[in-house]
This record gives sequence, C-alpha cells and structure tokens, in this order.
Amino acid sequence: MAEFDVIVIGAGPGGYVCAIRCAQLGLKTACVEGRETLGGTCLNVGCIPSKALLHASHMLHEAAHNFEKMGLVASVPKVDWAKMLGYKDDVIAQNTKGIEFLFKKNKVTWLKGWGQIPAAGQVKVGDEIHTAKAIVIATGSEPSSLPGVEIDEETVVTSTGALALPKVPKSMVVIGAGVIGLEMGSVYARLGTEVTVVEYLDAITPGMDGEVAKTFQRILGRQGFKFVMGAAVQGVKTAKGKNAVTYRLRKDDSEATLEAEVVLVATGRRPYTAGLGLEALGVEMEKRGQVKTDAHWQTSVKGIYAIGDAIAGPMLAHKAEDEGMAVAEVVAGKAGHVNYGVIPGVIYTTPEVASVGKTEEQLKEEGRAYKVGKFSFMGNGRAKAVFQGEGFVKILADKETDRVLGCHIIGPAAGDLIHEVCVAMEFGAAAQDLALTCHAHPTFSEAVREAALACGDGPIHA
Repeated sequence: MAEFDVIVIGAGPGGYVCAIRCAQLGLKTACVEGRETLGGTCLNVGCIPSKALLHASHMLHEAAHNFEKMGLVASVPKVDWAKMLGYKDDVIAQNTKGIEFLFKKNKVTWLKGWGQIPAAGQVKVGDEIHTAKAIVIATGSEPSSLPGVEIDEETVVTSTGALALPKVPKSMVVIGAGVIGLEMGSVYARLGTEVTVVEYLDAITPGMDGEVAKTFQRILGRQGFKFVMGAAVQGVKTAKGKNAVTYRLRKDDSEATLEAEVVLVATGRRPYTAGLGLEALGVEMEKRGQVKTDAHWQTSVKGIYAIGDAIAGPMLAHKAEDEGMAVAEVVAGKAGHVNYGVIPGVIYTTPEVASVGKTEEQLKEEGRAYKVGKFSFMGNGRAKAVFQGEGFVKILADKETDRVLGCHIIGPAAGDLIHEVCVAMEFGAAAQDLALTCHAHPTFSEAVREAALACGDGPIHA
C-alpha cells in the first residue's frame, strides 16, 4: 500500500494536467492509467492524430489546387496511406512520451492499470490498494452510438477506427454533423472519398452561431460534402463489404437508404465511469450519466473530485485542463477558478471555425440588446495571398457598454485568432479596446480588429 496526497484516475488532458499541477504545488501525487501510453483519448485516438491527418490532407489539397497558381509546377503527390498513418503514429508517440517525461520531471507516480474506488480515500489498481487524502476522477468519455447501429471499428467505425482504416475508402457516410464527423469527413474528402453527412437536426454543428453554421455548410458543400439534414438514422446493415444506412426524414417520415464502404458514427460522446464503483460509494450522478459536483468540483463524497468529460459541460480537452488545474489549487488549499463563459471551441477543418461566448441566437433568447461587428476575410490581404479569403470575423458586443459578449470566426487560423478575444473577454474589454489595439500588418489578426472597428464607426477595409 502506497500513501499519496492526491491520486488522479485517468491521464487524459484533464488528468495529467491535474497531476502535474498537484505535484508542482508540493503534493505527493499519483496518476492511474490503464492504457500503454499517457494522454488519454485526446493524444492517442482523438485531437492530436486527427490534426496530423487534417494537416497532411490539407497539404495534398494545396498541392492539387493552389501550387500551380503560385508557380510551383509539379505533378500532384500520390497518397501513401500507410506512410501517412505512420506519420500520424509518430506524432502520437512524440506527444505521449512528452507527458511521460513531464511525469518523471515533476515526480508524478504512474500507477499502471485501471482504477477502482473501494472506499473514500482508497484507490485500487490491480491487486494493490493505495490511499490518498484526495481522489480526482478524470476518466473522460467514450463514443456513443445509436440503436440499430453496431460498431465493429472496421467498416462501421467511431473516430478511433476512422484514424486507422486499412485503406482510403471510396465512400463514407458520416452519422452526425458535429465537430468529429466534419473533421474526419474533411480528411477523407480531401483524399478522394465521397462523403455524405446524415444529421438529425436541420443545421450542422449544433450550438454554433447560426450565420456561421450556414456559411460553414455552404463551404463544405463546395469541397464535395453531401448533406442529408433532418434525418433520423434507423439502422446500419452490413453485407458484402458494403454498409446500408437507412434513415427517416423528419419532415415527411419518408425512408431512404445510403450505401457506403465505411460508416463513421459521430453522434457524440458519453462520460466513461464504468468500473470505478461510484454507485456503491454513493456518489451522486446527473441524469445524463455525468458525475455530479459542487462549485469546487467535489462530488457528494468528501475528498472525491471529478473533472473533464466525466462531469457536466462541453466535452473539450482544454475545459478539462482548466478544471484539472483548478482542482489541484483547491486540493492544495488555494482558490481554483474556471471561467465557463470564456471557453473557446474550434473545428480544425479548412477553413477553421472558432467561437467563444454568446451566439446571436442566445442573446436574442435572453432579450439582450447587442450590436454586431463583422469583417470578411476577402478584405484581408494576408488571407487573399494564401487563397483563404472565404469566411469572416463576427464580434457581438453589448449595445450600451460595448463589452464583448462573444466572437465567431470562420476563416484561416480561426483557432488561434479567437484567443485574442478570449483574453479581451477575460478582462471585460470593450470592442473599442480591440479596435484601438495596434495589429501587425499583414496578418490574419487584422480581421479581428476590423470586426471590432465595425462595432463602432466602421471598418477601414470594407
């Protein structure tokens, strides 16, 4: 039996960050992880490998469509799929080994195996029971499916299987028009796969600003995506190397079937807490399966905390990281803080899509008086120079105070540009504060300044 101040269960973005911060604050810390590598879903079969494939496929697209325009005359590269997967795996290995190094550097003990909580203050890993003053549940989430859809991770796959297909399929049906489905769909569409997205709702990317969602769908359509909206999938049948996806249109109850080599089930994720023994402990749960926590991320059992995808809120790696650091501060007797109103969301397609704060739809629903500042990337010199003039920056500000309430970007480097607005919102800045801040020229970030100017007397380049 080993004694620790803190034991974190799960070494994903929330768990490993929490463990490192606990150790930095002087707490004797252990982290339980059953995978062969650290980093959880994000680093092993999620965020990182998908970005590697998005980057590789984007380079192929550039070579096919834009190289010649720049005077780079050469034949379009051929896809060596095995080598591309090898590149992806190398990126994963670099990142997971990096976390292993950070654990050693910060003296975090890696307890290899799957964790169980037999009692408050105890964590069982294998046959050994370890004690801790505080336990943090950071077990993440797993893909969810639909009735009538059996996942085999070969031809009917989740994002995990989609990252390791044996070959590039000729056709793919993506069930669900959320972030994961559209990102993975983008990878394969660029590689030549015919991609059809089937979505239950009438708009893609639920919760996104409506204007951005419409623009995004239009751009993806031009990239070869086909969309079937307002469609409830009834089931998937597999026979002779083909998958038949049957769906029912909500508007008229008519049924139709799509055939594809591969079906990607991207209908969201659900908290993964199986095997922890939470029910026997009396840990309260939310209706949707999340662990219930208070304002300090503590569960109904004293000394047991929970963060990340295992609790309520957006299932985002950076949200889990913020909560991990905050819980570490709380356990160390300090004040942990997460501003849930300023958590950005990014979709890493081309163009990228990023948002933070309120959407127009939310502000209208709240009855709040607001103003809109918009600027198109067609007016941005840098964007036009790299063939990425599609999209815009949209800033929402309070009509009376000019305080920034939200920002929505579709365009080049949107995932990086959004953070200027995040910092502004964290400090309670006005749109004018962004507008009066000098931005280097020529940069994509000038589009953010122009959108801020549009909240006042107007942009310069539009």
